[in-house]
Amino acid sequence: MILILDFGSQYTQLIARRVRELSVYCEIHPYHTYPAMDAHIKGVILSGSPFSVRDGNAPSPDLSAIRRKVPVLGVCYGAQYLAFTEGGNVMPSSHREYGRAHLAYIDTVNPLMKNIQAGSQVWMSHGDTILQLPAAFIPIASTSDVPIAGFRVEGEETFGIQFHPEVYHTTEGMRLLENFVVTICGCHPSWTPDSFVETTVLDMKQKLGQDKVVLGLSGGVDSTVAGLLLHKAIGRNLHCIFVDNGMLRKKEFTTVLHSYRNYGLNVRGVDAGDRFLDALKGVSDPEKKRKIIGRTFIEIFDEEAHKILNVKWLAQGTIYPDVIESKSVKGPSATIKSHHNVGGLPDFMKLKVVEPLNSLFKDEVRKVGLTLGVDPELLGRHPFPGPGLGIRIVGEVTPRKVRILQEVDHLFVEGLKQNGLYEKIWQAAAILLPVSSVGVMGDERTYENVVVLRAVTSTDGMTADWVQLPYDFLGMISNKIINNVRGVNRVVYDISSKPPATIEWE
Repeated sequence: MILILDFGSQYTQLIARRVRELSVYCEIHPYHTYPAMDAHIKGVILSGSPFSVRDGNAPSPDLSAIRRKVPVLGVCYGAQYLAFTEGGNVMPSSHREYGRAHLAYIDTVNPLMKNIQAGSQVWMSHGDTILQLPAAFIPIASTSDVPIAGFRVEGEETFGIQFHPEVYHTTEGMRLLENFVVTICGCHPSWTPDSFVETTVLDMKQKLGQDKVVLGLSGGVDSTVAGLLLHKAIGRNLHCIFVDNGMLRKKEFTTVLHSYRNYGLNVRGVDAGDRFLDALKGVSDPEKKRKIIGRTFIEIFDEEAHKILNVKWLAQGTIYPDVIESKSVKGPSATIKSHHNVGGLPDFMKLKVVEPLNSLFKDEVRKVGLTLGVDPELLGRHPFPGPGLGIRIVGEVTPRKVRILQEVDHLFVEGLKQNGLYEKIWQAAAILLPVSSVGVMGDERTYENVVVLRAVTSTDGMTADWVQLPYDFLGMISNKIINNVRGVNRVVYDISSKPPATIEWE
């Protein structure tokens, strides 16, 4: 594996995803709590950082247990830290070093730069720059503005680059990472969906034995793949619970429950919509709604779990980005929402936790799902919030509002699918506003609800751009919604990106 030390860069997860694309396993750890070096760790990558190496509170780990033991690649801050700690001169850049640049000089003999072409585009993003290298540090790359864009250290397999190979705009970044991970570190490309399934199933068999495990299914990709992995390992000792909170999509409960049973899962469906909606009466605050929905789910799940004798484990569909965020350099994010599943187990549920997907990114979960035979249509489903339509109804949630939004959402999503647009976007949503507007239907005045349609593109949900859906499609869908959904007389389209807006409205 490759160890990635996180200094707080926004790109750290992207480094890991690129290494995984090389079919090589890697893990991200905070720079101050990384694991002891052993034979499994073949190389270390030092990430970028929002800090300057000259800051008094800048990350400053002792790398003596790493350097000269395994190859090291410093990226941006990582490179500057390597140079600075050996006596190099790192100072604020005299001009902006952000955005596209091109390599003017490349030491093509150096293994890190093998097969990188002169003039290759790279992506810079740093306020400091290395003005002078320490003794034994030798330049291996430069741009017209950055004389020391890359270096190597004599007598050891330690390298530094001041650009970001992990981002899309560095055109030969994957080649550079492959040079480091495969050629220099000697990692074999063996991290594949098939190998993950094989090793995880074996691990789950040994870990769980004959114990019973309970898993809450949501109809989403993560919980489905987690369920099938565990089913492959322990069979009928896995007990799945699928709770209808009354705010799922139209016909979602019966459709998804049927598909789960087709996969052979031991699943119990719980129709609890009335209980959730009763608990939400009179509540308009978004965070209060989330907490009520989360608390009610836990109460119902706990009641159902107690009907199964001798359950010892709770399975969760936690994936790697959740784990990274929960132990990030800055500590757990203050913006994690109340339904987040990391650390969310209440004290009264005396169960041990098993998370079979907690080393996978979202795209890897989908690949594992394909290996397990999950329907590609399910794997390609857009993300759907845990609280369901409850946070797409702005303000108080009522049964009438849920029915209206279910119909609107159904027409919008089906329309996207029928017009070949669904797979081109990350997430589509319909939002019901607490706003009524004047309209006219059949020469009569109406005063009915406004709905918002939203479609965004993204890679991981951290940032998102609104999709420029064709006008003729928007016109057709608007007309269809107004003509078929009683209670709606106006449709608008959200053209806000994230940031500054969020994907969901609540």
